[in-house]
Amino acid sequence: MSARILTTWDAGTARRLVAEDPVANVFVGSRLDAGVLNPGAPGVLWGWPGDHPSALLHSGANLVPVVTDSEALPAFVEAVGRRRTCQSIVGPSWFALPFWRALGERWGKSYSQVREVRPRQPVMAITDSPAVPADPRVRPITAADFDSYFAASVAMYTEEVGADPLAGGDTSYRSYCRWLVDSGRAFGIVEGGRVVFKSDIGAASGPVAQIQGVWLDPSLRGRGLSEPAVAAVTEYVLAEYPTACLYVNDFNIRAIRCYERVGYRQSGEFATVLF
Repeated sequence: MSARILTTWDAGTARRLVAEDPVANVFVGSRLDAGVLNPGAPGVLWGWPGDHPSALLHSGANLVPVVTDSEALPAFVEAVGRRRTCQSIVGPSWFALPFWRALGERWGKSYSQVREVRPRQPVMAITDSPAVPADPRVRPITAADFDSYFAASVAMYTEEVGADPLAGGDTSYRSYCRWLVDSGRAFGIVEGGRVVFKSDIGAASGPVAQIQGVWLDPSLRGRGLSEPAVAAVTEYVLAEYPTACLYVNDFNIRAIRCYERVGYRQSGEFATVLF
């Protein structure tokens, strides 16, 4: 059975599948909210099987599955096709890694040659108030803070992803950061006009918001500042959403311990393949 591109007629089915695990599926939920099912929208949403979908695959800058088993994997490999247009694959590790390998076996080096594979990324969530006091200096980033916030965002991205988001004169990352600020999704500590801590709401849908882009100025690390700052961002998120979540690389032990002290608990595991 093949997959098909879903339309607005499939919105109810797509939202029902996302709601089965709103934490793991918050990104796809946010794309539904943004109108991915509408003609001409950025990206598409595949459904499998075509008649009554039980699995989804968002295809855009990222390939992101909504799945409960591996049955849809062969159909999604065919649906994605030979020409790679995505920058990454992100999803539950038990599906994302076999999916990536199958894409490479079927379509060759455009998928098999990667920049980095991060096979284990704990997904963590919190619904109660943070377990540590919040840093009162954390506040929403404003347009007046943008230049420093953008510099911090570039530093975070380069450190986290291992690539310069501005390479080749690309302006999309700057536009994305501007959107985060204008949407009230960027938070930080600003001292002397300089952003020394930042974090963002990267995706939000229904009862869940996903925190991303956590960064502390390297000169301030190791002083116990991260936990109160993350707690403050978490309070902002929980004021609007019942659940805050994030995912983190398993080798970043310091970050995992920080999130655990704030009160986050693991609810799943992602993998990311970066092209």
